Amino acid sequence: MILDNSTQILKNLSPQDFLTFGMHDVAYIRKVVVDDKVGFAVHAADGTPLSVMDSMDEAVSIIHHNELETAIIH
Repeated sequence: MILDNSTQILKNLSPQDFLTFGMHDVAYIRKVVVDDKVGFAVHAADGTPLSVMDSMDEAVSIIHHNELETAIIH
Protein backbone atom coordinates (compact mmCIF):
# COMPACT_ATOMS: atom_id res chain seq x y z
CA MET A 1 0.00 0.00 0.00
CA ILE A 2 1.37 3.44 -0.95
CA LEU A 3 0.34 5.12 2.29
CA ASP A 4 2.25 2.56 4.35
CA ASN A 5 5.34 3.02 2.18
CA SER A 6 5.15 6.83 2.49
CA THR A 7 4.72 6.59 6.25
CA GLN A 8 7.76 4.33 6.51
CA ILE A 9 9.85 6.72 4.40
CA LEU A 10 8.85 9.66 6.62
CA LYS A 11 9.68 7.71 9.78
CA ASN A 12 13.19 7.07 8.44
CA LEU A 13 14.09 10.66 7.58
CA SER A 14 17.25 11.93 9.23
CA PRO A 15 16.92 15.06 11.40
CA GLN A 16 18.51 17.12 8.59
CA ASP A 17 16.17 15.64 5.97
CA PHE A 18 13.20 16.39 8.20
CA LEU A 19 14.32 20.02 8.60
CA THR A 20 14.43 20.53 4.85
CA PHE A 21 11.30 18.49 4.08
CA GLY A 22 8.81 20.87 2.53
CA MET A 23 10.95 23.91 3.28
CA HIS A 24 10.17 25.53 -0.05
CA ASP A 25 6.46 24.67 0.08
CA VAL A 26 5.37 25.65 3.58
CA ALA A 27 5.22 28.88 5.55
CA TYR A 28 3.92 29.26 9.07
CA ILE A 29 2.20 32.03 10.97
CA ARG A 30 2.93 32.98 14.55
CA LYS A 31 1.15 35.64 16.60
CA VAL A 32 3.65 38.29 17.77
CA VAL A 33 3.70 41.63 19.57
CA VAL A 34 5.66 44.42 17.85
CA ASP A 35 5.76 47.92 19.33
CA ASP A 36 2.89 47.01 21.68
CA LYS A 37 0.71 45.93 18.71
CA VAL A 38 -0.40 42.39 17.92
CA GLY A 39 0.78 41.18 14.52
CA PHE A 40 1.04 37.93 12.62
CA ALA A 41 4.56 36.95 11.61
CA VAL A 42 5.03 34.86 8.48
CA HIS A 43 8.07 32.55 8.53
CA ALA A 44 9.56 30.15 6.00
CA ALA A 45 9.52 26.51 7.08
CA ASP A 46 13.14 26.82 8.26
CA GLY A 47 12.20 29.69 10.61
CA THR A 48 13.41 32.55 8.43
CA PRO A 49 11.17 35.57 9.12
CA LEU A 50 9.47 36.83 5.97
CA SER A 51 6.94 39.46 7.01
CA VAL A 52 4.63 40.71 9.76
CA MET A 53 1.03 41.38 8.82
CA ASP A 54 -1.70 43.23 10.74
CA SER A 55 -4.20 40.37 10.60
CA MET A 56 -4.30 36.59 10.33
CA ASP A 57 -6.29 36.93 7.09
CA GLU A 58 -3.56 39.08 5.55
CA ALA A 59 -0.88 36.61 6.62
CA VAL A 60 -2.77 33.65 5.13
CA SER A 61 -3.48 35.63 1.97
CA ILE A 62 0.20 36.51 1.39
CA ILE A 63 1.21 32.89 1.90
CA HIS A 64 -1.38 31.65 -0.60
CA HIS A 65 -0.47 34.44 -3.02
CA ASN A 66 3.06 32.99 -3.06
CA GLU A 67 1.67 29.49 -3.65
CA LEU A 68 2.77 28.11 -0.29
CA GLU A 69 0.93 25.90 2.17
CA THR A 70 -0.05 27.46 5.50
CA ALA A 71 0.83 26.13 8.94
CA ILE A 72 -0.46 28.05 11.97
CA ILE A 73 1.65 27.86 15.12
CA HIS A 74 -0.19 28.35 18.44
